Amino acid sequence: MPTTKKEDFYFGMMMCFGMVVVMTFYNLIRNGLIGTIPLQGLLMQFVLGFITAFLLELFIVGPVAKKIALSLPYDKSKKVFVILSISFCMVIGMVLCMSLYGLVTAYFSNGLAGKPLLETYFSFVFNNFIFAFPLQLIIMGPLVRFLFSKFVKCKKMTESFG
Repeated sequence: MPTTKKEDFYFGMMMCFGMVVVMTFYNLIRNGLIGTIPLQGLLMQFVLGFITAFLLELFIVGPVAKKIALSLPYDKSKKVFVILSISFCMVIGMVLCMSLYGLVTAYFSNGLAGKPLLETYFSFVFNNFIFAFPLQLIIMGPLVRFLFSKFVKCKKMTESFG
């Protein structure tokens, strides 16, 4: 887990990168768009999604999610409870915000095909949450924490002893 602002920045960047890659492909597959978008468009979509997600995580969702998660009544001496509560709050916040981002991009790229705005948004939220929550808890969270401790925390320890 990150302990400094710099580590928090790296951890957030790693987590956003992984989640945006997987969620981008999930949404492309779910909407039948794999193979219909040229590579340049796919890269542009990824870059814009990553920048949006990272800025949200860094300035809005991350601070709010941590504040909420750490204010909940549970035993904070158990690291696993802290990780799970922060992850849960982060997924909820990011799904709500990034589904709105997806709604805006869908509207400007091809309209909503006559579907009601609110219904479409809640459909995006539902479909993204059912995929993002287990992805975060089971795959991406543990993977990023492992890579973070291996490369970022390890590097910091090596520098302080060197």
